[in-house]
Amino acid sequence: MPRTVSRRRRPALLVAPVLALLLVLTGCGAHTSPAAPAKSVGAGVRADGEGGRGTAAPAPPAPSAPPAPSVSVPPLEIPGLGPQTRAEIPVDARQAFVVTGQGVDSNESTAVLYARDAPDRSWTPVFAPWAAHNGMEGWTEDHVTGDLRSPVGVFGLTDAGGKLPDPGTLLPYDEEEYFAVEGDGFFGEPLEGSFDYVVAINYNRVEGVSPIDHERPLGEDRGGGIWIHVDHGGPTQGCVSVSEARMKELLLTLDPAKKPVVVMGDKASLAR
Repeated sequence: MPRTVSRRRRPALLVAPVLALLLVLTGCGAHTSPAAPAKSVGAGVRADGEGGRGTAAPAPPAPSAPPAPSVSVPPLEIPGLGPQTRAEIPVDARQAFVVTGQGVDSNESTAVLYARDAPDRSWTPVFAPWAAHNGMEGWTEDHVTGDLRSPVGVFGLTDAGGKLPDPGTLLPYDEEEYFAVEGDGFFGEPLEGSFDYVVAINYNRVEGVSPIDHERPLGEDRGGGIWIHVDHGGPTQGCVSVSEARMKELLLTLDPAKKPVVVMGDKASLAR
């Protein structure tokens, strides 16, 4: 009968220590990976939520400069006119023929036509200054018949006329032989042709009629017939005179729709 050899089993308790020892030696690297350290999200960096790289946040906009305050520039006034004289110019006047005497007793003056687009706009010169004459004895604020002075003030310009045909003015124009004149001026200069062109100054007269109308609302003793007319080379009885070429320019420029006025007087009076 064959001999039976019996083999003993190793106790199962020995297997566990051996497996534990192998795990310690391998560090479990064959099955797991160490956890990655968490990324910190710093200032200016955005976490993308997908494990990607962070992107820089846009810089905040620079503060804008405050808008510059608007500056209101007052309209330009007519040079040489003081507040009292400016106040006499009607609000709706957009043309002003300014005649400035050299002195209260001077018969020589300077004339400039000014215009503006609206009451709140600046006055600007239309022409360069013109040489002019005024009354033989100068200027007065209380004109009377025969004083040989031109009246100081602001007066409307509404009517024109003359011995010669209308050059094309927009003002009502009366062509009349009555405007013919003869004789000599104060310095012996001939007066012929002085009234070839005239614009009536609305001092002691009715508006809307011919310059040769003789009605005097303030009375005969306050004078009248004060015109702008062609210069004859010397002082006047009380009118204002400029050269014939300037008279034609003035007639072609004055526009009744712009309510033209004449502002006239010696320099000191107009500056008040």
